[in-house]
Formats: sequence, structure tokens, C-alpha cells
Amino acid sequence: MEQFSGLLRQLRQQLEQVFPTEAGWRQIILPVPERLATMLLEWLAAQAVFPQFYWRQREGQQEAAVCGALRQFTHPAQAQAFLYAYPAARLWGLNAFDNRALLFLPRMEILNYSGKGELTLNLFSEHSLDEDVVAASRWLDELVAAKPLAEMQTTVASVLHQPERSEWENQLRDVLQAIEKRQLEKVVLARRTLLTLSSPLFAPALMAASRKVNHRCYHFMMRFNAHSAFLGSSPERLYRREGRHLLTEALAGTVANHTDGQQARALAQWLLHDVKNQQENLLVVDDICQRLQGGANAVDVLPPEVVRLRKVQHLRRRIEGQLNHGDDADCLQRLQPTAAVAGLPRQAARDFIQQHEPFSRGWYAGSAGYLAVAQSEFCVALRSTQIDGAQVQLYAGAGIVAGSDPAEEWQEIENKAAGLRTLLQPENKL
Repeated sequence: MEQFSGLLRQLRQQLEQVFPTEAGWRQIILPVPERLATMLLEWLAAQAVFPQFYWRQREGQQEAAVCGALRQFTHPAQAQAFLYAYPAARLWGLNAFDNRALLFLPRMEILNYSGKGELTLNLFSEHSLDEDVVAASRWLDELVAAKPLAEMQTTVASVLHQPERSEWENQLRDVLQAIEKRQLEKVVLARRTLLTLSSPLFAPALMAASRKVNHRCYHFMMRFNAHSAFLGSSPERLYRREGRHLLTEALAGTVANHTDGQQARALAQWLLHDVKNQQENLLVVDDICQRLQGGANAVDVLPPEVVRLRKVQHLRRRIEGQLNHGDDADCLQRLQPTAAVAGLPRQAARDFIQQHEPFSRGWYAGSAGYLAVAQSEFCVALRSTQIDGAQVQLYAGAGIVAGSDPAEEWQEIENKAAGLRTLLQPENKL
């Protein structure tokens, strides 16, 4: 596309300036033509530079395509320290369920704010900024224009659940016994589904397909290389911070959706008044409020509402507060993992998960998003999948509390996994 070629010419002209030979950090910022700003996923998919991160905010107000890594961080505290030194920077990536992280300062970042595009080229060196300018110029040579994404052309050859239903139901009964003995209040039991495909899956194609049908969700994708990626379409915000103003939520309590609007509304009304689901949601609310103590004040919990998605409906309560400090490492430590993806008490629930789940959650039930000094936002990494060539791992979980029914909870994780699985395997073949 001529528009992208023009941007590259402008960037190279900017790089012809004289830069210092000592350590430093600079940004070159250019406006992006509207057509390119609306093709960020297509542009990112065409590139052969990694890592890549794609992000689309739940309300559609912000979309981003970033690639290349100048600095990487394996813990949020490291990322936070970097931002204190370079307050105009923005870092993107994932935080795992076990508190590992892959956050990075990208070489290039293209943002779309409601149709208005902006490209940022980051320059950074701990030795010589002038040397990094040379590296950046070479890096630009690898970039290409956006091109349309081809539709997925793969089929599912085999399906394996871990754990299978009988083992998962045994775990559920163990949780219910522990709850009865007051050892636990809630545990989120997850399932991993291994799909073997007829051919390698192109991650951006699945991201595009999910984005098209899974509305009212955050869409995120981390491509580690050409064959490996983690992506998802999550309905749940971990938190959004603007300065010291915090927005978070309790998304817990689930019922099926229905294609008939009247039946869907009837199910939503049942969810709003069901004792078991209300209890599950309030447990998460109480946990969030307790974890914010000492870090925030003026915490306000809004009335419950129902979020209607393609396959399920969720009970949600929004929570607002004023932070004592705009520290994202502290926010992540307090809020992740929430009781909605782990359980209560948090450490006891995590211990149960580690001892009983027959797989590592990895990035699933962690978080995806970005952090910067001015504002940050992370979604909970739900309705997600790990792609490695023709091997696809789908994740879904259900919150187990007193009164949980094994058949109903298994159907809940089936419904949740269907958000992505039905894009690979039509419902009449499940």
C-alpha cells in the first residue's frame, strides 16, 4: 500500500537527524492514514518480526498493533521501574496465572483511537542511541504493507479433554467436600481441550474470526513467532487505571445465552435472582474490595447487571475506586488472579489448583493489555487458546461454590469453550 510506503519514507527522514552517542530513549510519532488505521490486524499479520501483540479494547475505543521488542520484562515490578525512568513509554503483553510476565517495549506501535491512527517508532539504547538508530533503520526494511487475511482452511482431526469429564467431576466433589468443611469457599476448576488440526493454524485468522462474532469482548493476541501464539476474546476487565482512578469488576455467575431474545432475557432474569450465582459474584466483590484495602479509597460497588455474549451470559458488578498511588505492579499484585478465576481463600484455592489440575494454566487466567504512567488497562485472559502449529489448546473454567451441580458446571465450561471452538469445529460436529 502506498500509504504505508509513505510512512516508511517519513520515518527514514526522521532517522537522518543527528542522535546522541550516549544512552537514551526517543520516540518518532506520525499520524496514520485512516485506511491503515482500520487494518491493524491485517498489517500485523503480514509482518515477519516478533514478538507481536494485538489488542482491541472491549468498547472498541482503542485498537493496537505492536511488534519488535527493545526491552522485555518478566515481572511487572521490572516494567514499573522502567516506566518511572521513561514515563512516556508504553509496555504491552501478558501476565501469567503463576505471576510470570512477558511485557515489552515495542519497536513499533500503531494505535487506532476511534478511527484516528498514530504510529510510534521507539528508539532505545543503554549505550548509544545513535547505534540504535542504525538498527531501527535496518529493522524498517523488514516491514511490508497490510494485506487481506485469508479465511481459515483447517479441520479438527482429534479432540482430547484434560481432565475428561469423570475426573473433572471427581475434582468438583473434592472441592464441595472442602467447602463443606470450611477449608475453601470457592475454587475455579479449569479444563484444557487439545485439538489436533489437519494443518497449522494461522493465529491472526482465528483472531479475525473471533473478533467478528464475539462482541462485547477484549480481543488480544501475542504471537511469539510465526507458529506459536496465545490469543483470546475475553469479556472480563481486570482493571483500567486513568491516573489514580481505578475501574475493575466482578464477573462471576453464568447462564447460557439463547438465540431467541425473549428466552435470553428470561435466562438473564433468572441469573439476576439465582442465589447460587449471586453468592458466587458477591464472593468476588468482597475479595476485590478486601484486596484494595490499603491501596485505594472511596471504593464503590455498582448494582448487578447481566452481560450477554454469544454463548453465555454473565453476572457483573462494576467497582470504582481512587488509588493511593498509580502503581500498576501493585494493582496486578492485588487483583490478579481474582476470585473469579482462582477461588477463595486465594492461596488455598491456588494450592488446590496446582495439586489437582493435570496441566499448567500458563497464560490462561492471567491478564493481557498494556501499562503506562498515564493509564493502563488489562483484561483477564479468558476464552483463550494456545496455538502451536497444528496443535491448539483451548481453556475454560467454572467457579465451584456450595450448591454447584456437576452436570451444570460441565455444561458451563462447554459453553465457554464454544466461543472459540465453534470457529474451528462447527457446532453440528462437536
